Amino acid sequence: MIYLDNAATSFPKAPGVSARMCHYIDRVGASINRGVYAPAQEAELETLGLREKLCAFFHHPEPTRVLLTAGATAALNLAIKGSLHPGSRVLVSSMEHNAVMRPLVQLGAAFTRLPCDREGRLLLPEAEALLRQKPELLILNHASNVSGTVQDAEAIGKLCKQHHVPFVLDAAQSAGHIPVDFEGFHLSALALPAHKGLLGPQGIGALLVTEEFAAQLSPLIAGGTGSMSDSEELPPYLPDRFESGTPNLPGIYGWSAAMDYVNRTGISALRAHEAALTQRFLDGLRGLSHLRLAGPWEPAARVGVISVDFRSMDNAEAADRLEQEFGILTRCGLHCAPAAHKTLGTFPQGTVRFSVGYATTQADVEAALAALRALK
Repeated sequence: MIYLDNAATSFPKAPGVSARMCHYIDRVGASINRGVYAPAQEAELETLGLREKLCAFFHHPEPTRVLLTAGATAALNLAIKGSLHPGSRVLVSSMEHNAVMRPLVQLGAAFTRLPCDREGRLLLPEAEALLRQKPELLILNHASNVSGTVQDAEAIGKLCKQHHVPFVLDAAQSAGHIPVDFEGFHLSALALPAHKGLLGPQGIGALLVTEEFAAQLSPLIAGGTGSMSDSEELPPYLPDRFESGTPNLPGIYGWSAAMDYVNRTGISALRAHEAALTQRFLDGLRGLSHLRLAGPWEPAARVGVISVDFRSMDNAEAADRLEQEFGILTRCGLHCAPAAHKTLGTFPQGTVRFSVGYATTQADVEAALAALRALK
């Protein structure tokens, strides 16, 4: 089996992740904020440690403003539904995932799509013109889950700061793959999953927020926090106000172990490995006239997500044959991002998506290219 679907979830997980999760389940077991005995205190320190690791990695100043969620989708829902209301004016790019678009549609927000070029890159002059209209929020997909296209978050952040517009970044496909700088990008909120580029388990993520954005944010879930238990009101302080209920402690232990691995390896080394594989993959696609690449040809302009549209057969048939005949696992379809496919010119047929990760080898890429050459 050759696993090339890391944009869906990383596999295998970082070394040490499963062991730490088993340690919690088999040896600790206690919840946090509910007891003062030793296992509960260990779990509390592990949770605080994870918040501190995320702060250091993403250049965020305050661990209490790292709000743990069920994943990036939950984090984006909190940022959107917790800060907006029906009719709120919002800017999004034309490359957004449904984790952004469906909450906006469900809420009844009035969104405007910032135009992108045919390779998925945001058109900055048009974005600045729309920012002058003072929307309530700008939400941006940092790296596309369809084409891998990376947006210039730093430039957009400067424009948002200049025009006093809060900026929410969806880093589902960039965190752990390329540097993400909360303060350097002038972010108001940063949505993260554990299980993709950060190599942790599914079912946990985070929303990192500024003090100002947190002040305008309303919790979506209310319940027990283990704090202020004499009151039926939610605590006013963070992170408790946004973390009602029992947290995903196996996920916390696993994510913390994954962050240790990512920090030991270094974001530069992880990026260099994936960039080299992406370069080889793109080089191998040149001259294959039965395929059309979605997104830019330059590896520096994308993360390790490579989508191709088969001119010679249905993309679903191609994906099935890649697995059945060559043992290569990919993702075909519209990737929960119809707007991105419309921008890239691959709607409604979609694409077959290959996505590399830290465990992908040069031999894996060569096998994928050989299979693509055979599937004419």
